[in-house]
Amino acid sequence: MRLFFLGPKVDHDRVVAAIASAEMATSGEIRVIIARHKAADAVAAAQDYFNKAGMARSPHRNGVLIFVAPRSRNFAIVGDSAVHEKCGDVFWSSVAKTMGEHFKAGHFTEGVVHGVERAGELLAATFPRTTSDAPPNPPSATEVG
Repeated sequence: MRLFFLGPKVDHDRVVAAIASAEMATSGEIRVIIARHKAADAVAAAQDYFNKAGMARSPHRNGVLIFVAPRSRNFAIVGDSAVHEKCGDVFWSSVAKTMGEHFKAGHFTEGVVHGVERAGELLAATFPRTTSDAPPNPPSATEVG
């Protein structure tokens, strides 16, 4: 998905709060990466961060990573295999479309929060938190070089 902005002004605290809220209802994990560097292929970069962070090694394979590369004006949403099996490309295309509309309007925080909330809704419906699940890790919204 291509973005049409030069640099986001993202409210880190709102994004972290959205992640924390979403993860309370699921055994899944949501991470957000805002890259300071250019990423010609946002999907490949997102998948690389996903793997480096160990998200592909979760027992339920239910992690989601939202990657935003403002300098190259693109972003990607990566769901682990079990997540993708439950929702497919149509769901992620819909989420990305709305995120892109927010970004184009200059509402960067709202775009990221929308992605987090939609991912959280999907994870809660398909991978609800149970009493045997460990408490969620501290939310992760990271800016990387």
